[in-house]
Amino acid sequence: MGFKCGIVGLPNVGKSTLFNALTQTAAAQAANYPFCTIEPNVGDVAVPDHRLEQLARIAGSKEIIPTRLTFVDIAGLVRGASKGEGLGNQFLANIRECDAIAHVVRCFEDGDITHVEGEVDPIRDVETIETELMLADLDSLEKRVVNLEKKARGGDKESKEQLDLVNRCLVLLREGRPARMAEVAADERKIFAQLGLLSSKPVLYVCNVEESSADQGNEFSQKVFARAKEEGAVAVVVSAKIESEIAVMAADDQKDFLEAVGLEEPGLNRVIRAGYGLLHLITYFTVGPKEARAWTIEKGTRAPAAAGVIHSDFEKGFIRAETIGYDDYVASNGESGAREAGKFRLEGKEYLVADGDVLHFRFAN
Repeated sequence: MGFKCGIVGLPNVGKSTLFNALTQTAAAQAANYPFCTIEPNVGDVAVPDHRLEQLARIAGSKEIIPTRLTFVDIAGLVRGASKGEGLGNQFLANIRECDAIAHVVRCFEDGDITHVEGEVDPIRDVETIETELMLADLDSLEKRVVNLEKKARGGDKESKEQLDLVNRCLVLLREGRPARMAEVAADERKIFAQLGLLSSKPVLYVCNVEESSADQGNEFSQKVFARAKEEGAVAVVVSAKIESEIAVMAADDQKDFLEAVGLEEPGLNRVIRAGYGLLHLITYFTVGPKEARAWTIEKGTRAPAAAGVIHSDFEKGFIRAETIGYDDYVASNGESGAREAGKFRLEGKEYLVADGDVLHFRFAN
């Protein structure tokens, strides 16, 4: 299952620097001018999870394979992108293919790095990007209404349902509110997703601060956090400059460096975990002598679908899931101990997999 988080923001806010640090590559060209990133760069990153190493130690696994999240570095948007300014149309199309948005916001002063608007104002920058996404959505929906109305009058049930959602979203967008604010019932989510609205995507605000503020943030980031709270969004603080330095260090050197700057872990760990949570993802594990592996599924996934993440045959021929909760596995020092302690369970097709479950699937060929 591929989950993509698109990194967006105005030019010169640290997007490509952040992306390079995330993927520990120099794939994205970082330069002090707009549009230095012409094509979106894609990078898979491991989701940090201390539980995996613990499981591998108990099971004596030879290999550890973490679950992963995909980040897409999308070139800087500018005011007017929805009308094609800069490379707007191309960039907006790239965002549409992502599941969520990591919005990098400049929260630092630096006279050597020009700001596209001339001064640092994180809330204005957030609103600039949000406005462009909403304008693109507004244009997209208004073009669809006439055709949907025609089909709905002809008795097309799906068109009626879609038209209702479109009209509700248009009300929000015309009021200057993003489509993600729409109240969507469970049975409407599939149709809502098919609308492909940019402003419907969940947002993670990444406050890029100066090095001295990497732990607690600063006045600029506080404003972004307040806005995120109002929206029900998520925000994290990170210093892209620090992260770019850490990315090229050996593990032992990273630890010493982090201690020196007063950080317990790389800020990017927070970004990855926040992106994972933003998409309502959870992790289950498969553990054995060969490997300990983490798998990504959406919260609320039933056991057969979770098995299908490993292989489609597992879902088709699903019989049962042999299940041990993570805490029970650790407390019992492995599968044998969990069986003896009565913590080993057999779950059927209706079982909703829980975060941290250690699973072994039985299936018919």
